[in-house]
Amino acid sequence: MLPKIPALALSVRQPWAWAILHGGKKIENRSLGSIRAGRMVPGWIALHAAIGMKEAEYRWGVWRLQKHGVRCPRPAHLIRGAIIGVVEVTEIITQSESPWLGGEAGLVLAQPRAVEPIPAKGALGYFRWQGGGALAEPAAWMRKYAPSDSTADMFPDADLAFRTPPPKPWRGNG
Repeated sequence: MLPKIPALALSVRQPWAWAILHGGKKIENRSLGSIRAGRMVPGWIALHAAIGMKEAEYRWGVWRLQKHGVRCPRPAHLIRGAIIGVVEVTEIITQSESPWLGGEAGLVLAQPRAVEPIPAKGALGYFRWQGGGALAEPAAWMRKYAPSDSTADMFPDADLAFRTPPPKPWRGNG
């Protein structure tokens, strides 16, 4: 049974918010400072898909998810600027054998459940969310990843391919 949507939410950038709900991502990486400042503790939280998503983040995320055998949706199909699910934070860790831990600390996640998107503004750390506004519209760069209507496009649903891994769009081990 789906729990009611908690009052506290955590905003996560795409494609990672999608991966938590649909791609088997079991750990959300954060710094210890952000965990403390955000008053992050175990318990049920709403999952907010942040508005921001840069092309470099998307490309690196798709490559990283492919390493786990996960096929990520095209960027224009990733919902942004909304509560998109609920998830239970079961513990906060600084060490793990999981390939999902890629930073200094992480929130271990369990029982992810998607919900009908509810437009809402995000914030840093855990925050009390309020519905309102509209879903984020796809940015211009996102549309270039959409399959074309041309019959010349023989493989519109093919995964992105990388000869070499795309560069990480941030510093750290994430």
